[in-house]
Amino acid sequence: MISKKLEDAINSQINKEFYSAYFYLAMSAYCSTKDLDGFANFFYVQYQEETSHAMKFYHFVLDRGGNVVLTKIDTPPADFKSPLDVFERTLEHEQFVTKSINELLDLATKENDHASASFLKWYVDEQVEEEATVTKLVNKMKLIGNDIGGLFIIDNELKARVFTPPAVK
Repeated sequence: MISKKLEDAINSQINKEFYSAYFYLAMSAYCSTKDLDGFANFFYVQYQEETSHAMKFYHFVLDRGGNVVLTKIDTPPADFKSPLDVFERTLEHEQFVTKSINELLDLATKENDHASASFLKWYVDEQVEEEATVTKLVNKMKLIGNDIGGLFIIDNELKARVFTPPAVK
């Protein structure tokens, strides 16, 4: 059985994960309007990943005898200054999510909830990967600066990304 405090915290995280999905879907739409199909694909895959992350939390709460409470999802930004701005905001957002996951793990540890701590370690590892991927893209974008050719090379590379759903339950 999951504690009420941890249940509430994970329900809050479910909302953050769904917001992340909306955030990345908005970024995908922005990139599509700029005809950056690879960038749009990258963020669409991010949208899919975040939705699956939310659903993993959803099933975990239910499997532990808790109640899932879905709350209003904030509206994400719809306009961005540039592709670099999109990736810088992505990195900032992933750092926010990392902090939130770490706080959940701290709470699970404090409550001596080994099942939740074990479950959350997957997210800790996932966040390391997320931040590393986005940091590399930010660095590449800074490196190319205003070089349109470099932008199209990165755009072409990002077209190859596909979503591989993890086992949700």
